[in-house]
Amino acid sequence: MRSILFQLGPVPIRAYGFMLWLGMMAGLYRTVRAARGTKIKAESVVDVVLYGILSGIVCAHLASILLNLPIYLKDSSGVLGLWQGIFSPGGGVRGLSFHGGLAGAVGAAYIYTRIKRIDFLSMLDLCAPGLAIAYGITRVGCFLNGCCYGIPASLPWAVQFHIDGGFATTAPSHPTQIYAMAASFAIFGLLTVVERRRRFTGEVFTSYLALYSIYRFLNEFLRKGVTADVAFAGLTQAQIVSLVVLAASLAVLWVNRRRVAGDKR
Repeated sequence: MRSILFQLGPVPIRAYGFMLWLGMMAGLYRTVRAARGTKIKAESVVDVVLYGILSGIVCAHLASILLNLPIYLKDSSGVLGLWQGIFSPGGGVRGLSFHGGLAGAVGAAYIYTRIKRIDFLSMLDLCAPGLAIAYGITRVGCFLNGCCYGIPASLPWAVQFHIDGGFATTAPSHPTQIYAMAASFAIFGLLTVVERRRRFTGEVFTSYLALYSIYRFLNEFLRKGVTADVAFAGLTQAQIVSLVVLAASLAVLWVNRRRVAGDKR
């Protein structure tokens, strides 16, 4: 593992923070290119992404606090440790929830598009494939950081991770971060197909929610009890949220596809 990629003078550049930044830039680049030929200007895309990043990071931290309130009540030192939460070495990305971050980013996009009179769902459709790219690249940062790993495994590609950035290592374990990266890039590929064949506004983003929820639900089984705690009925918090989001996404897709099919008759 390489939690610190390199030094810029006295400043250590950590793997997770760097890959998070790289993922955001790659996702933004793809989204700006996709905006060509649409009614949405590139400047608006940049604004939405930047506001979404800021809102997403804050809401990701707030969601983590709410989901882990008993822990924070016992030790409140992490409540304001947002910077450490993003750039903590070795021990993982503390205090961030992807679902909370996504909700924050979507909320920021809604406010911005309402003010600028841009179609909200069209903006979400435009951003969804770029989001998949950003997530996949960021998970490489998790791998290098040595966080979010899975349960012990006897597979040829199992990896030993340093525990909390120290010298002690885990047993050979599932590199669930790499699985997440592969799944996210596969989701990106599927979204490009949906994008070309889009039947209603919002279909691309809703498809992303459904596909991400499926991946996350399955991937959590390989992390449960190691880097993801059981919350209820043998499921982790992320699995419970993923099931809710998946059900809602599939319902939206089913209703709208039936509506479109009915309009064509």
